[in-house]
Amino acid sequence: MLNKILPSGTQREIKDRLFKAIFGRETEQSKQWRLELYNALNGTSYTDANALKLNTIENVIYLTMRNDISFLVDSQMTLYEQQSTFNPNMPLRGLMYFAQLYQMHLSSQGKELYRSTLIKIPNPQFVVFYNGTAEKPDKVELKLSDAFEIADKSGNFEWTATMININKNHNESLQKKCKPLYDYMRYVSRISENKEKGLSASEVVTEAVDWAIREKLLDGFFKQQKEEVLGMSLTEFDEEIAIRGWREDGIEEGMQQKAVEDALVAIKEFGASPEVAAQKMGAPLDDVLEALKKKPVIVKA
Repeated sequence: MLNKILPSGTQREIKDRLFKAIFGRETEQSKQWRLELYNALNGTSYTDANALKLNTIENVIYLTMRNDISFLVDSQMTLYEQQSTFNPNMPLRGLMYFAQLYQMHLSSQGKELYRSTLIKIPNPQFVVFYNGTAEKPDKVELKLSDAFEIADKSGNFEWTATMININKNHNESLQKKCKPLYDYMRYVSRISENKEKGLSASEVVTEAVDWAIREKLLDGFFKQQKEEVLGMSLTEFDEEIAIRGWREDGIEEGMQQKAVEDALVAIKEFGASPEVAAQKMGAPLDDVLEALKKKPVIVKA
């Protein structure tokens, strides 16, 4: 029997991500789909979808840092996450996610860490399904040690996230083994194609959903859950635009700050007036003057 470990009274968020709505719910359909996904990834042939024990963590760190699906099979704890943007920090995120999953697992088993005998825990497996626009290999092993401030190749403390590219023309054999994953990616590809046509967000999503219904993707899921899928897809579309805007703003802000710093150097090293330094370096004069108030510059003789 599937046992979802969540605080008592907790309700599923209305705005699940589509990947999680497909593979990470309590419905019989979703159970079967995640079993197909697990079998395709691991080369197994399990037939009892109810043997999968589902655990989920939502909104662990902040908005876009959530793991989508995690479950136990035999002595393995598997976590799946879908990402539309390449993120080299997935191993660290996985470490944080699994710390919480293991804590919930031990609590459900009534086990305490402060005991004299060794506590056995399920083996971890962290898979990231990537469907972003940046070109990436079929498979990438992301390692926690790559983030260490001091290089350490000992392997004494390591955490690895396996990123699998599920875009068109990538890992086709995997997608053929798992029709739900293949149908999901066909829909995502349709979204991408519509974006390239310059359609509005609403037009992009509506056309893709209607197309998925005509193609009978996911055994009618898109027709059955049309309104919810529209809502989820529009939310993800808006998040993508927002994240892109935040990044562009960050780049612009960084460039502006660099221009102000260069202007201060021009004032200090060459005795330029604030007006001239700001103009030459392309920095806002008000920002240069404000910086001078906070950190007065001693002009070299």
